[in-house]
Order: sequence, then C-alpha cells, then structure tokens
Amino acid sequence: MRTFDVAVIGGGINGCGIARDAAGRGYSVSLTEQNDLGSGTSSWSTKLIHGGLRYLEHYEFRLVREALAEREVLWGIAPHIVRPLRFVLPLHKGLRPAWLLRLGLFLYDHLGGRKRLPGTRSVDLTGPLGASLKPDFRRGFEYSDARVDDTRLVVLNARDAQLRGAKIAVGTRVVSARREGDLWRIVRRDLRSGREEEIAARFLVNAAGPWVDRVIQGPLGRREDRHVRLVQGSHIVVRRLYDHDRAYIFQNADGRIIFAIPYANDTTLVGTTDRDFSGDPAEVAITEEETAYLLDAASEYFAEPLRREDIVWTFSGVRPLFDDHASAAQEATRDYVLKPDGAAGEAAVLNIFGGKITTYRKLAEDALEEIGRRIGARGRPWTGNTALPGGDFAVDGVAALEARLARAAPHLAASTVERMVAAYGTDALRIAEHLGADLGHGLHEGELRWMVEHEWARTVEDVLWRRSKLGLAFTADEARALGTAVAAMTSNSDVAIPAGRTERRERA
Repeated sequence: MRTFDVAVIGGGINGCGIARDAAGRGYSVSLTEQNDLGSGTSSWSTKLIHGGLRYLEHYEFRLVREALAEREVLWGIAPHIVRPLRFVLPLHKGLRPAWLLRLGLFLYDHLGGRKRLPGTRSVDLTGPLGASLKPDFRRGFEYSDARVDDTRLVVLNARDAQLRGAKIAVGTRVVSARREGDLWRIVRRDLRSGREEEIAARFLVNAAGPWVDRVIQGPLGRREDRHVRLVQGSHIVVRRLYDHDRAYIFQNADGRIIFAIPYANDTTLVGTTDRDFSGDPAEVAITEEETAYLLDAASEYFAEPLRREDIVWTFSGVRPLFDDHASAAQEATRDYVLKPDGAAGEAAVLNIFGGKITTYRKLAEDALEEIGRRIGARGRPWTGNTALPGGDFAVDGVAALEARLARAAPHLAASTVERMVAAYGTDALRIAEHLGADLGHGLHEGELRWMVEHEWARTVEDVLWRRSKLGLAFTADEARALGTAVAAMTSNSDVAIPAGRTERRERA
C-alpha cells in the first residue's frame, strides 16, 4: 500500500488546481476522480474568466478584487486557452441608470490592478456594435474580461500535476476513507473493472464539488448538516447572432444578467440561469422554464427574436455554492470556503465549498497553506508565474504561433490551426509532427492519440465535448466512427477506461 502526503477527491478545477500546486511544492499527491476530469461543474460554466461585475451590487469587493487580479495572471500562464474578450453593456431605460453603471465599471477597472487589458469606454450602438440590437439601444459601455476553455483548464492542471509527480486516477471512486491515527486509509474502486485498492495519505482534500456533502456523509462517515447550496445554471447555444467579435452583457428586469458570447462552430452561447436544485447533480438538465427565460431575455435586446428552433445545443450544470442562507439563488455568494477538520495529532481533511473557476488558483494556494500547517510546509507559492502545459509563449504571441503551426502542417485548414493553438498552445507543434489521417472536421489521429495518452480521454464524449468542442460539428454517424477509433486506442492504454456517461446535450 502506497502512502501519499496529500490525497485529493475530485477532478474538477479545484481538485486539479490543488494537486498541481501541491505536486509542484514537492508533496506526493494522489487525485481520484469518479468520472472524467472536469465532467461535473467545471465543464458547464459560461466559459469566462471574469471579476463578476454584478457581485459589486452584493458588496463582495474582496471576491471581485481577487478575481480581477486573477484574470491577467491566468492569461499570462495560459494564453492559449485564456483570451481577452470585450463586453458590450447596452443602456436599458428603466433599469440601472448610466451613472450607476459608470461607477460600477470604474471600480471594475481599478479594483484588481488591471495592467494589460484595455479599460472601459462609452460606445455608440447606432453603428456596427449595435446592428443586431433593437433600435431602442443607442448607447452603452464596453469593458474587458476574458474567455476560457473551462475543461481544458482542468485537464492542463491535471497534466502539469502529473508531470510533477502526481498520480491521477480517473473512472475511480473513493468508497471509504477512515482515520487511523495520523493517516487516512482510503479504499477506492475502479468503476470499469470493479477492482479495489487501498492507499494511505497524511492529508485528505475533499474537492468533490456538488458531491462534497455526499463524500462527507458517505466515504468519510460523518453525519453532518449540508454545507452546500446546489444552484443550477443552464445555457443555450444558438445560431450565430451577430458578426463582430464582442460579447454582450444584458440586464434583465428581475435584476439578473445574461451573456451572449461568440462560441464554437459559428454559434452564440447565451446564459446563464440561477435556480435552486435538488437531486442527483449528474442528472441535471435544462428545464422548459429556463429555456423560455433565456430566449425571452435575449429577445428583449436582439432585433430578431430568438426562437426554439434556433437552439443547436443546451447544457446545464450544478454550482456547489457555500450555503450562506441567502434568500435567492442569484444572491448566494460565489466566494469559496475552506473548512479543515481534524484534531491535533490525527489525520486532517479539508472540505472545499463554493468557488468559481476564475479564482481556482488562489483557492489552491489557500488550501496549500492549510496543508502546510498540518503536515509541514514545503516550497512557496509558484503557480502564478509558471505556464501551464502549452502556455509557454507571450500573451500577444497567438498569431505568431498559428503561423508556425501553419508552416509545420501546411495541409491544415486555417480553422483547424486556430483551434489547435487555442487548445494546445506550443504542444500543437508536437502533435503536428505525427498527425495521421483526418477523422473528421480537422481532428486527426495524432491529436486523438495525444488526448488518450496525455489527457485521460477514454470515451468519444471525453473527446468531443470536453477535450474539444467538436461535438457541435460531428454528426451522430461521424461520432460513432470516431468512437471506434477511440476504443481501438484506449484498448492499448495502461490507464483504466472510465465508464461512459450520457452527456446533457440536445442537437437540433
């Protein structure tokens, strides 16, 4: 039985971020994920790295400041998957007045020490930026945030953790964890083979996201009240609604906001909703009420109303927010709470509640402080100035890297070059050395092999909906053919294949 310094339960962004930080400081680390990396909350976000403009109304200034500072940090360490994005906020008569929005945007520009991103400006919406909007919207503001490929951020953190010595087990569930003095005895089960193994750890991190309370009450055997408030957020992906490269942020009469963001395969992402959720987080799906809400909210602004037949895909996720007993789901804090448990001299556990993808790296640093207090500190914070895999190039170097890839693989379509750089950064050059046959829509054998051998992809869903967003392009027949190729590659892998999951998606 192997003993680790740190055992992490949960392969979402928080778990993988903690594993990376801990491994880089010299701790021995094991991470266990019952499904695929990033297959829970982390893959169903609005795909943004942002401060949270609306959180200012709830006076969460520390959270906004930390998130704003992290925008440029994450852009710096992952310029391939994190890209600046300008947001247009139209003025809506009868809602928040211009002076209030201007004040909020002034704070937004200055709270986080913005250095490279451009600041806020007033915009005239009678020109190209407002061409798709109703003529009532004539003025607005434009400000900076960033977009991210959320699941790739998870995978890259896991990959870097592994490169630094961490052991990553996917498709594996922790079935019990019991204290024996200053060690945890952890039994986990491979969900494909049913085989169980036991490991030991000096410190346990429960980063199971929506399942964090279930881990406390199940494998940990503690009968405690719930700590998380499960909040469902749903999105629709529709045909492309406009031609420019900005995103929109729309105010709604209920006080909420929604985004309309340029997305993959010439589509627009519209979301999100906020509603309390009960039940199994793995079974969450968009409701008719949420669909109608998003269509109506977007149609309030766009000149051409959105219809159900415009929807090409929908997805939903459950956010595990810390239960601060807010009256409405939209008012619940997005801040994270870390709760250690364990008396002096006995093995400790750190339960992770809440958080947002933008602040995962700071959450990991805070977790490492607690780990250091309990089992001895090692190293210093380091993740803020060390590139994630493939991110070892300048933030303004995307075009140059695309040009290098195009020269290295001149037969690739420009869209495939852009997609590969956005997914792999400098690693795209390594993948291009052995591309092989095109399996459809620019996905080549060499890239698929990379996903299997370096990124834990084991099913066609892993490939099309998490390692890439090519699920929007592949037909059902093409996906089945790709599944045959995935099965052939994974049968020769020495890493366990996780049980496949039915993705929450709808195709028009």
